[in-house]
Amino acid sequence: MTFASLDDVLEFASTREDEAARFYAEGAAAARTESLRALLLELESEERRHKTLLEKFRAGLAVPLAGGPVSDLGLTDALVEEPLGPEGTAQDVLIIAARREARAAELYARLAAVAATAEEKALFEYLIRQERSHKLRLENEYEARVLSED
Repeated sequence: MTFASLDDVLEFASTREDEAARFYAEGAAAARTESLRALLLELESEERRHKTLLEKFRAGLAVPLAGGPVSDLGLTDALVEEPLGPEGTAQDVLIIAARREARAAELYARLAAVAATAEEKALFEYLIRQERSHKLRLENEYEARVLSED
């Protein structure tokens, strides 16, 4: 992926955050349990905050510090991601969502690796940690809902 400017990078990232928020909103609307609905709505809200953070960075505002490392359970890394249809289960939603979060963290890691300034790198490292935290939460939910059933 090649971008002509930092503004293009931030626009791309903002669009991806918007897509993630819509995914979670749609998942929450279709969720069959209140606990899954609540988790997905919370993640939707966090993705919207990421978009706002990107917009604030574009406007020249400072970004939060990244914080420490986030554990990775790796529970969904090798699972097959099936398209989500009307009969999608909580397991399907959790797998897709966790895999999306992993890809988002990978995207931000690539952007951090080519960041031109310390501020840009700090922004992307913060977002890496956020997306990894989302994946961890989703995999914890996967473990509780799916693996405990076996």
